[in-house]
Amino acid sequence: MNRMLALFAFVIFVGFLGILAFKVPSPDLVIVIALTILLVAYDFVTSSGDKKD
Repeated sequence: MNRMLALFAFVIFVGFLGILAFKVPSPDLVIVIALTILLVAYDFVTSSGDKKD
């Protein structure tokens, strides 16, 4: 359930940044948005896995 909620939040976040990138197509802004999406994706992959304690 936590992974599904994190995936939903990730999709909404990418959608928001995608709208921003298309409405303000500055090359510097697009690079920062791409880097931000990569960092969020990395965090999603590394922190939302099943942990057996």
